[in-house]
Amino acid sequence: MIIKKFTSFLLISIIASIAASSALAQISYRSGEEIEPGYEGWRINDDGTYTFIFGYMNDNWEEQPDIPVGDNNFFSPGEADRGQPTFFLPRRNRFTFEVTVPSDWGDRELVWEITHNGETNRAYGTLATDYLIDNMVIASETGSLGAGTSSPESRANIAPVVTVLGESINGAQIRNVRVGEELLIDTHVDDDGLPKPRSTNSSRNTPSQERMMRPPRRTTVGKTNGFFLSWNKYRGPGQVTFEPPQIKPWEDTRTSANSPWGALWVPPEVPEDGNYQVRAIFDTPGTYILWARGDDGGLYHDQYVTVNVRP
Repeated sequence: MIIKKFTSFLLISIIASIAASSALAQISYRSGEEIEPGYEGWRINDDGTYTFIFGYMNDNWEEQPDIPVGDNNFFSPGEADRGQPTFFLPRRNRFTFEVTVPSDWGDRELVWEITHNGETNRAYGTLATDYLIDNMVIASETGSLGAGTSSPESRANIAPVVTVLGESINGAQIRNVRVGEELLIDTHVDDDGLPKPRSTNSSRNTPSQERMMRPPRRTTVGKTNGFFLSWNKYRGPGQVTFEPPQIKPWEDTRTSANSPWGALWVPPEVPEDGNYQVRAIFDTPGTYILWARGDDGGLYHDQYVTVNVRP
C-alpha cells in the first residue's frame, strides 16, 4: 500500500514538473525581445596585455537577428568593430569572443552596446578584480563542475585544440564558393578526454555565479560533459545551412534539445582520427565568417573561416 502511494506521488510530481516546464515555455518569447551583451571577465596575457571576454543573452527562443557593426552594434571608446558577432544565436551564449586591450588600460571601461527591438543594452569591460577569470572559473560558469566543486579531474582538464585543415592565407582560413554550392570544411580536434562525460543537471549558486546574476540572465541547470564540435554562422548577410545539423552551443535547456544543456542530450562519438567534416550552403552572396567551437564540457577553443560567396 505504501509503495502504491509513493508511486502515485512520484507520478503526480513528474506531471507537475512537466506542467511547470510547459508553463515556463509559454511565458518565454519566440521573438520580439531584446539582446543583452554581457561581460564575462578578463585575464592577463604573457606580453602584459589583457583579454576581455564577452558573451550575450538573446531573450528570444527563435529569433536570430543579424545586427551589422554600426549604430546598433558597436564598441566604444576607439574602434567600433572589435570582432563581435553580427549574427546572434538564441538565448544565453557564454564566452563568445575576446578583445585584447593594452597593458596600460588602467581603470577605463570598454563598452559593447547593442540595440535591438527598440531596447539598448550595454556591457562594461573593466579590470575589476571580481572579473579576473581562469580555467576553473570558466568551467564553473559553463556548468561542468557540479555544485561548484573543483575535482582533480577538473583541475587537470586542458582546453581542446581545434584546427581547420587546408591552406591558409597569412594565417587566415579563407574560402570561395558560389550561392547554392556545398562548401566542405575539414576540421581536426585534439582533446584529452576530460572531463569525463557525465550529466550535472542540478541547481547551484556558486560565488562566481553570484557576480553574474545581473543581465545577461543565467540559468540554474547544469551541462552534460562530453566533447562536441559545432559550426555556426558568426557574420554574414544570408542564411547558412550546415550538414549534418550542428549541435547547439547555446543554452537550449529544453529536455530533448540537441544541446549539452538539454536533459536527454548524449555526447556524440569522437572520431578515432579526430577529423570532422561539415558542409555549408549559402543562400545569399557576400562575405561570411563561420565560427567553430570545440567544447569538452568545461573548456573550449574557437576557430574561424572567412567565406566569400559569389552569385
